[in-house]
Amino acid sequence: MRSLSSFMLAAAFGLGIHAVAADDLMRSAQGLFQPIPGAPPSLPGNPATPAKVELGKMLFFDPRLSASHAISCNSCHNVGLGGVDAEETSIGHRWQRGGRNAPTVLNAVYNTAQFWDGRAKDLEQQAGGPMVNPIEMASPSEHVSEQLSAIPGYVATFKAAFPGDPNPVTLANAQKAIATFEATLITPDAPFDRFLKGDASALSEQQKQGLRIFIEKGCVGCHKGINVGGNMYAPFGVVEKPGATLLPPNDQGRFEVTKTATDEYVFKVPTLRNIALTAPYFHTGRSWDLRQAVAVMGSSQLGAQLTAAEIDQIVAFLDSLTGTQPKITYPMLPPSVAATPRPQP
Repeated sequence: MRSLSSFMLAAAFGLGIHAVAADDLMRSAQGLFQPIPGAPPSLPGNPATPAKVELGKMLFFDPRLSASHAISCNSCHNVGLGGVDAEETSIGHRWQRGGRNAPTVLNAVYNTAQFWDGRAKDLEQQAGGPMVNPIEMASPSEHVSEQLSAIPGYVATFKAAFPGDPNPVTLANAQKAIATFEATLITPDAPFDRFLKGDASALSEQQKQGLRIFIEKGCVGCHKGINVGGNMYAPFGVVEKPGATLLPPNDQGRFEVTKTATDEYVFKVPTLRNIALTAPYFHTGRSWDLRQAVAVMGSSQLGAQLTAAEIDQIVAFLDSLTGTQPKITYPMLPPSVAATPRPQP
């Protein structure tokens, strides 16, 4: 029997309180999730062109956007590591540590907002944050355009990407270009995507049982949609606080953005896409074991003490969310010249 707290959470999110019959599992899943399309979505107000995407890729991998010339976007969102850096919190300027675990950049275009607290409305706004953050890349906003303007190869590349702009080498245009590249970092054709498209054999029986538990226990109250998460905010510890290791009292989440009391310890629900690749977990990055993370979510969010078998089945389902990883050719970056600003120690 499901716990009372699980019933309450399901009711709060408008979920049905009935078991999912075997022959209804696919239909139920299709009503809750959507497969990732084979092509990236367009960005409102920022149409992609081959020149703009290529510029964005160059900037994403260029460490000269940081004050030290040692940290790039890819340092914390490594496309070869599932879009993360395999650190609890990322290493920034002068070996400072960021305050939260770096979310994956893969499929981030499908999130309702960016960062754990949702302070950036989209990829374009998010791209500018780390560049100017003194703990992360530590480049003052005016220095970004100064740096890029002093690299002749970038001047020509920005002109090609923004042909109608009389002054194309700006931080704003760098953000636009990076966003169009990041929007291409999608991972379609996961086994779960094929299941959603009608291929019942795409999931193993254990994965199907994990999906059934995922739905019936109420995990889909927060983790649903195309990104299996990423489309809403939720308090961490709906039923039971997970402890200071995973929920430190000095990080109040979205409250720091909104200053609204009801947003204390509220965070953007993370995507579960490619979750098997993106350890460690939670905004603290303090859980390195996906089984542990599933157990914590069961008790903290649903008030459910999941059995070892149920955890194994849910983890098997989560493995089906690993899609085809982006194949990125590392870009050749334009060289610095004598007039290019030097790195800061």
